[in-house]
Amino acid sequence: MSRLLFECSNVFRSPGVNSGIQRVVRNIIRNLPSQSDAECVPVIFANNRLYRVRQLLPGPEQKKLPARVYRWLDRANHAFWALHSRYESRLSICRRHNGRRFFFIIWRLLGLPLSISMRLLSLLGYNDLRQRAEPFDCIPGDQLILLDSSWQEQHFVTVERLKQQGVGIIAVLYDLIPVTRPEFFDQRLHAIYNTWFDWVIHQADGFMSISRSVRDELKAVLQARLGKADAERRWHGYFHLGSELDLRTEESTPNPDLVDVFNKPTQVYLAVSTIEPRKNHAYLIDAFEHAWAAGSQASLCIIGRIGWKCAELVARIRNHPEYGQRLFMFNEADDNDLEYAYAHADSLVFSSHAEGFGLPLVEAMQRGLPAMGSDLPVFHEIGGDCMAYFDLRNPQSLAQLVQRFEAEGRFPAAISLDEWQWINWQASTGQLVNGVLAAASCSAGEPRRAHST
Repeated sequence: MSRLLFECSNVFRSPGVNSGIQRVVRNIIRNLPSQSDAECVPVIFANNRLYRVRQLLPGPEQKKLPARVYRWLDRANHAFWALHSRYESRLSICRRHNGRRFFFIIWRLLGLPLSISMRLLSLLGYNDLRQRAEPFDCIPGDQLILLDSSWQEQHFVTVERLKQQGVGIIAVLYDLIPVTRPEFFDQRLHAIYNTWFDWVIHQADGFMSISRSVRDELKAVLQARLGKADAERRWHGYFHLGSELDLRTEESTPNPDLVDVFNKPTQVYLAVSTIEPRKNHAYLIDAFEHAWAAGSQASLCIIGRIGWKCAELVARIRNHPEYGQRLFMFNEADDNDLEYAYAHADSLVFSSHAEGFGLPLVEAMQRGLPAMGSDLPVFHEIGGDCMAYFDLRNPQSLAQLVQRFEAEGRFPAAISLDEWQWINWQASTGQLVNGVLAAASCSAGEPRRAHST
């Protein structure tokens, strides 16, 4: 039986982070099939090898203060050695064996406070790696799926060694935006992602993208970077994402201030995403200013953590004359807050310049909340004619949709949302597993089967 190894290192180390990739990783790991044509194994990178994950998220016993401190130290140590890898590859002293050795010794001495603190907590029983994972040995024919955000350079050597041992390497592609639209990112993130992308396109045997649009874009980028013949040696598939909010709890209640926003008698439009340039919140504010100037009473509620290159935008929101009246922002919302907002808003508005998928779209539409979105190919792939689309070159385009919906009471899409259907995380995981298995069988010389949905 084949073995599929699903890498989930960052979610294991940082279980409290809840952005899009983390939600995908958690739900895929949770829904890995126990009965299939392959054994599905969640794994992480640690100590220059793989570990099998017994428990992805910490339980009550791992939420004590010493255990939380250990996780913080582990992340700090992880970042510390990532910095070592970056400097080692750039410093001229490290081009010689003795210089590289000297640099390693100095770096290790600098990291002693971290390593000693971690060793002490480990001896006291607070080592997450011991509590929730165990060493795992690969065999030739295993397929390693890089599911998590695996951009850290210190993992590169481990992956390359596994590849030499006969392990297949599959990269999950969430988007190519740091490659194709670098203006939306700070220089460091752009550099990290591009270093990883240049590396992974040479290491991966194939790719599973999270939409048909990303798959098609990847094919074009690979041909440009590798040449047609080399690019065609890699296989390509895609799968779609589910929509359940997996961190909801029955004990928690939504933020009362958020509830008050949706108790208004007028329409409330919801925007869900990290606040950063690509998500284009400035366009939303421009559009609603046009609508308000024309007499609209609708409100705009923004939910999302504060990201990068957005200080001026956040200041604009907080200093806006409508802030707290018809313009609202929540930066620390949890899944209970999101569930309430999706259930009580009148429409989702999603104004991104570029997306690999657009998870808030399916989260909203699956709950019966209609969506207005940028006129992007991937949004058409997801929403079809059940969405309303606006022109990013003209904020009036969205303002007119808002005014039309407000005046007529009928959502301005070609087809009712009742005609729209989507998959859950279990089906999403099935698409990913089946796509990898089909591609692996082709690589092994079996007759080609369709491995993209």
